[in-house]
Amino acid sequence: MKTRLAAACGIVLLALTGCAAIEPAAPPEPSTAAGHGAIPGAQELAEPALHLAAVDAAGIVHHLDLLDEHESVLAEIEPIDELVSDGRYLFGIRDGSVTVIDSGVWTRSHGDHFHYYEAPARVLGEIDGQGRAAVVAGASGIGIRFDDEAVLVEAAALGEGEIVESFRIDIAPHTGFVVPLAEGAAVTEPDDTGAVRSLRMVDADGAPQDSVPCEAAAGTIATVVGTVVGCSDAALLAVDGDPAAWERIAYPTDAVAPATSFAAREGRPTVAAVAGDSGIWLLDTRERSWSHVELGEQVIRVGAVDDDAGRVLALTATGAVLVIAEGEVIARTEPLVAASLADPETAAGVAFVIDQHRAYLNGPAEKAMWEIDPADDARISRTFPAETEPVHFAGTGR
Repeated sequence: MKTRLAAACGIVLLALTGCAAIEPAAPPEPSTAAGHGAIPGAQELAEPALHLAAVDAAGIVHHLDLLDEHESVLAEIEPIDELVSDGRYLFGIRDGSVTVIDSGVWTRSHGDHFHYYEAPARVLGEIDGQGRAAVVAGASGIGIRFDDEAVLVEAAALGEGEIVESFRIDIAPHTGFVVPLAEGAAVTEPDDTGAVRSLRMVDADGAPQDSVPCEAAAGTIATVVGTVVGCSDAALLAVDGDPAAWERIAYPTDAVAPATSFAAREGRPTVAAVAGDSGIWLLDTRERSWSHVELGEQVIRVGAVDDDAGRVLALTATGAVLVIAEGEVIARTEPLVAASLADPETAAGVAFVIDQHRAYLNGPAEKAMWEIDPADDARISRTFPAETEPVHFAGTGR
């Protein structure tokens, strides 16, 4: 049964003092194309309206326009413990609820080309449940696991300003997730001890279908090839989100610790994950193959740029950003986020945002965000001071 919640409220964008480090550029001009790609209520742009979203400890959601460096406030919500984004919507996670915010900027693929949009930002509402939620954002839906419930939210309805639950079903309590697929979802399934042993396919109404073995499932990401889920001995790949077509990509026989999370530039085939204490896993979903890079120093975050040089970013325990290509470190920044990483509470929110030309990093304790050029020896091209700590961090407009 589908549940429909009205949008909670609209948010008026509040102009704040910008933190311009370069001469502000003109805002994007609306596209002159008429009809094709038009979305009611949205303005089509000639280029993507890329932004950084940062949520501080008080729950204030800041939005920084990367073109003209204008900053606005999208919302003031209850404090959150985690932030997830699909490039348009922001999901603020805390114990017992998830706040859904429409950032008002997004990109839509039309196969061989893209369309870029801007519309008023707004808070869409709350999704409630027991315990701390795990959120996985997909193209067709948003998967949410609470302590004892699995929920799938329709992505298309969010564009209409509504939260529509395709299903909400009871599950055995465990640490896992709900992965949206082209139809329905894959839900982690525990045994009697609470350990995850498999993925249970469910249809769009939540009815159970077949299951796929996946010991200790941890980490999931969508690539241009298909949806990835990490298991203890392999990665599962569902090509085109087909729940009946999972492929198993086994680790090499001498593998170190398995991947527990994946990160990459959106829409690329190769994704990265931390491998043990000092290495990187690279999973090429086109080639169905793993490769391992040993760095010889502790690594806590990674992200695949997957550009023409196959670059990968890594954040070391000292707070420096490394650029890796062909298995070698080719550039390194000074320690940027050492103070943030020294505190476990702020360290948890430090993250990369990676796009085609730049990468971004937040430093809560440093009250700053950095724009890094991976193709130019990890040059810091811009630094964005923040009035409050950017505790949680995501990119929008992508």
